[in-house]
Amino acid sequence: MTKPKRIATLDNEIQARLLSALLDEEGITHLLRSYHDSAYDGLFQTERGWGHVEADEKDGERILALIAGMKESESK
Repeated sequence: MTKPKRIATLDNEIQARLLSALLDEEGITHLLRSYHDSAYDGLFQTERGWGHVEADEKDGERILALIAGMKESESK
């Protein structure tokens, strides 16, 4: 894998875990980065989102499509 790029910001831990499971199923190498900082008790998560997903740029469109599908199913 080349140097991972930030693909998308994630809203919460549930979304992050679900996305990670979907990416594992598809064999897409990825990293989840949380914005939680124990010194500030998660202050930055309320401002910037839960965290973000990093992956190879070539997988970016697929990851964004999976996130869009997850958000669409949440709203139903």
